[in-house]
Amino acid sequence: MSKWAGKYVIGLTGNIGTGKSVVRKMLEHLGAYGIDADALAHRAIARGAPGYEPVLQSFGRWLVMPDGEISRAKLGRLVFSDPEALKQLESIIHPLVSQAVDLLIRRAEQRVIVIEAIKLIEAGMNKDCDSLWVVYAPPEVQLARLIEKRKMSEAEARQRITAQSPQEQKLAVADVIIRNGNTFEDTWRQVSTFWKLTIPHQSLEAQPLLTKEKIVQDAISVMRGRPAHSTQIANLFKRLGGSGHPTTSEKVMEAFGEKAYLLLKMGNELVGVMGWQVENLVARTLDLLIAPQIPLERALPPLIQEMETASNELQCEVSLVFVPPALAKLGIWRTLGYEVRLPHALGVQAWQEAAQESFKPGMVMLFKQLRKDRVLRPI
Repeated sequence: MSKWAGKYVIGLTGNIGTGKSVVRKMLEHLGAYGIDADALAHRAIARGAPGYEPVLQSFGRWLVMPDGEISRAKLGRLVFSDPEALKQLESIIHPLVSQAVDLLIRRAEQRVIVIEAIKLIEAGMNKDCDSLWVVYAPPEVQLARLIEKRKMSEAEARQRITAQSPQEQKLAVADVIIRNGNTFEDTWRQVSTFWKLTIPHQSLEAQPLLTKEKIVQDAISVMRGRPAHSTQIANLFKRLGGSGHPTTSEKVMEAFGEKAYLLLKMGNELVGVMGWQVENLVARTLDLLIAPQIPLERALPPLIQEMETASNELQCEVSLVFVPPALAKLGIWRTLGYEVRLPHALGVQAWQEAAQESFKPGMVMLFKQLRKDRVLRPI
């Protein structure tokens, strides 16, 4: 049993480029509360965070960028070419991450928790888990993902892969192995099957229903989408003319590996869709399409409120909504508590990075802080 009473904790690990985050997202769709320990490690060394000064004292102030933050690129090149430096860095970061994980689990309302960490076993965190899940991908798939998705050079990607222990070492101690080298649908089937086989029945009963509907006035309702709704969501994108959005069920299924969807219904008809993702305690709304016959003043509040409810369940600190300029001018945003911000003005590195990653030319970012207390904020 895990050290957290009343919780069933899955430790999720795998080498770089195997697709751990996709599997974590799938488990979240099934009702688990996901924790990205690697993102917490980044937070731990942000300016003002507990690990900031210890890292600079250990490795030097040459790592500081003009904005005062530590250059993770420089730090990464240093530690991935020097095993002793890597151990020293981990000795600073791992205790801080463990404290943050403990805080998040104790605050979580969900009964099933999944902790994603590339060094889960090396840090000894697997000993605190009920089940160890390992994600595997063939080396050629790892390499292609690092080059295509993380924009690494082939040499850098190979260095990152070879710097880690062989995948077989993790597979040898796994309770569950997810082979993530084929299609999204194949990986989803594996995750769903092992979820049913390994999660205790009493824990499943405590999970929120992802298909729940909230009935709002005048027959408008909001439903949380799941991969089974992929065809309906794709057809809705087609109907509403969402340029740049997935318009096939296969593409929507792939998108579920990164985000969640809310569906707006008028009676039995789907009339709107919102796609948002939660990473590193930041909620980002990236897709927002509503049928032209539905007044936005009626459609936006239930969608935004349900997104915030779901985000609060995941302990989010802020909500970022990206919309076209015309939509940003609506007065309803002020009523909902949002204000226009630029990414560089957010003040917290994790928030800024999330905003910069999603910000596109011609779009406006709306900001709302959901909670005042922050994980890994200096005491």
